[in-house]
Amino acid sequence: MNKIVIRCHADFEKYIGQEIGVSEYHKITQEQINNFADATLDHQWIHLDPERAKKESPFKSTIAHGYLTLSLLPVMWKESITVENYSMLVNYGIEKFKFGQPVLVNSRVRTHVKLLSITDIRGISKVELNVKMEIEDNKKPAFEGNIFFLYHFNK
Repeated sequence: MNKIVIRCHADFEKYIGQEIGVSEYHKITQEQINNFADATLDHQWIHLDPERAKKESPFKSTIAHGYLTLSLLPVMWKESITVENYSMLVNYGIEKFKFGQPVLVNSRVRTHVKLLSITDIRGISKVELNVKMEIEDNKKPAFEGNIFFLYHFNK
């Protein structure tokens, strides 16, 4: 799939109902998980203690925080398509979001993005996207849900 370039509201409209991008794969490392735990103060052993996880976790490995995987959406969105000619982008919301599968340490993940709708709100483009995070070699996604961005395109 060639990377789509969006420069205005009308460019988005052409892709309603279509998958518009797929990000690169990203490896989830223990260091990344540890740093996320420190940033969010979520220090559960299922994320941070590899030895205990091998013995006690049903996954036999540490797992990434669900919100860590979610926090990768901005970088994966930028890898999926190119949006130009805007002065500001605002995260607007999340709906119908479900974590379906834990992401084990050292797994590789990527995101598939489908454009569900775009609405003009007084000159601001509200974009609704379905995002699904794929775990390499795993049939069940890490998560799936809808996110909303507000694009302030230049005139």
